Amino acid sequence: MIKKSRNFWESLGFATDGILYSFRTQRNIRIHSVFALGIVFAAILFHVSRQELLILVLTIVLVITLEIINTAVEAVVDLYTEEYLPLARIAKNVAAGAVLLASLGAIVIGGIIFGPRVWQLLF
Repeated sequence: MIKKSRNFWESLGFATDGILYSFRTQRNIRIHSVFALGIVFAAILFHVSRQELLILVLTIVLVITLEIINTAVEAVVDLYTEEYLPLARIAKNVAAGAVLLASLGAIVIGGIIFGPRVWQLLF
């Protein structure tokens, strides 16, 4: 089979379809997105610095990107087999673990950036 070469706009369309599919079908991406909007709102409310905002945006993009990759890994594993296979379980768990690790890192970063501001506001 000969692969058809794609132009930039076709590739961009396929990538957009993948992102939209992930948001339509994956509850965790939607949950992360709600938190992301809350963080962006808090960043505006607390007047975070440009550098802090950059760190927050990069962290948000990292977590959502890993969720999308996790979705792809799960789809490929499910395409390969419907039966229980130890390697399939490992692939899915490792991809989910990457998302968890990035999410925990995001919580730490959020705590470092917003913690002192919230503390000052409360006390």
